Amino acid sequence: MTTAETSEQGQEAAGGRQAKIVALVVAVSFFMQILDGTIVATSLPQMAASFSVQPVSMSIGITVYMLTMAAFIPLSGWLGDRFGARRVFLTSIAVFTVASLFCAFSGSLAEFVLWRAVQGAGSALMTPVGRIIVLKNARKSELVQAIALITWPALTAPVIGPVLGGFITTYASWHWNFLINIPIGVIGMGLVLRFVPEQRESDPGSLDILGFILSAAGLTFLLAALELSVKWQGGLLPVMAMLAAGIVLSFLATRHFLAVDNPLLDLSAFRVQTFSMSTLSAGTACRTAINATPFLLPLLFQLGFGLSSIAAGAYLLVYFLGNLGMKTVTTPLLRLFGFRTVLVLNGLIAAFSILACGFLSPGTPQFFIHALLFVAGLSRSMEFTALNTLSFADIGPAQRSSASTLSSMLQQVSMLLGVAVAAAVLNISSALRGADNPVLADFRWAFVVVGAIGVASSLRFLQLPAEAGAEVSGYGKFRRN
Repeated sequence: MTTAETSEQGQEAAGGRQAKIVALVVAVSFFMQILDGTIVATSLPQMAASFSVQPVSMSIGITVYMLTMAAFIPLSGWLGDRFGARRVFLTSIAVFTVASLFCAFSGSLAEFVLWRAVQGAGSALMTPVGRIIVLKNARKSELVQAIALITWPALTAPVIGPVLGGFITTYASWHWNFLINIPIGVIGMGLVLRFVPEQRESDPGSLDILGFILSAAGLTFLLAALELSVKWQGGLLPVMAMLAAGIVLSFLATRHFLAVDNPLLDLSAFRVQTFSMSTLSAGTACRTAINATPFLLPLLFQLGFGLSSIAAGAYLLVYFLGNLGMKTVTTPLLRLFGFRTVLVLNGLIAAFSILACGFLSPGTPQFFIHALLFVAGLSRSMEFTALNTLSFADIGPAQRSSASTLSSMLQQVSMLLGVAVAAAVLNISSALRGADNPVLADFRWAFVVVGAIGVASSLRFLQLPAEAGAEVSGYGKFRRN
């Protein structure tokens, strides 16, 4: 081996380490953001008592956070290009952290809602801009590992959050659910300043104000409709009105982006098959099914099995361990079988494991429940990592910012859509029985419907070429060797 070859390999190894470090730094911030979104719900009754309001009134804090985030997500890519991804990412962490501090010290519901809105604005920029940073620092051969690192917060935080939130609320106070963000945020900002290089587009163009207004309003109305449908409040008319408004505004935004020279969001990424399938069509349906599971499982164990929240949490920890267990084999499996095979076969495993959860009962042997939850966790982790990696396998540098923003928008929709579909099936099944609360039979229907969506979406990936994303997974290279 020549000196030049040795030097080149050394540079590649150093670049690979840098990409991993950057991905880990971004993952720390993602974990704080997603943990906050799941941990707060456990302390709403205690917060209501502290603010002297009814517990149902506290849901506005969650709704405002979500809607503010939806409104600012479309702006994230342009801001990253205009002011530099590192600077915007650092600012988003700072805004989120400071808002968390003020949420903890809020003395009234109005004050709390104000700071939750600020938190939502910081959160809106964090995910898409953080992903842009990772994409710019990782070569295609390093993309699977980098995306896997920034995907684990989305897999683990929703499982850890409710358990941790319940523990904190029980043994400390609800304030610590927000104060826990302060050290994480400070550490995250320090890591960004130390390890994340500044990268900035030379000419991002002027802000497409009309595009921002239309896309922000469209996404906000869509998510508001889904959120309202989950809560089953206000009747069907407001949900349908918001859904219609969201669809119309999203259509107008799409038409606008296709017509102008310098759109806020470049929709050409949807002409790339791997991006379109993994984010918009089959990807959205697949995420919808998988995202419904963390919502359904705690309810199944508490309402269907009659277990305490702590006992239900113990089952969820097994699910969480399954999520972690797949990380070490994700890259080898993608290299061995390729994206298409993994997304189809692993997707079917994930879908049937979801469906099987509907047939669990208090009499099911505990070992079988643990094994099923572990498999469901394993397949969930693999599917999300494969989807998130394939999304950017064929995206060019000029499309990264818009593609990351579009991906974040669609993932927000799929997250709420999964909960909305599951909640709708539970409510319809309960209503048909003339009951107010779901029982074991209602959960069976919910898991069956969600599992069927997962099966259908997994089979859609058969339309991908066998070599799809091979430059990222190394699939063709493995076969040649």
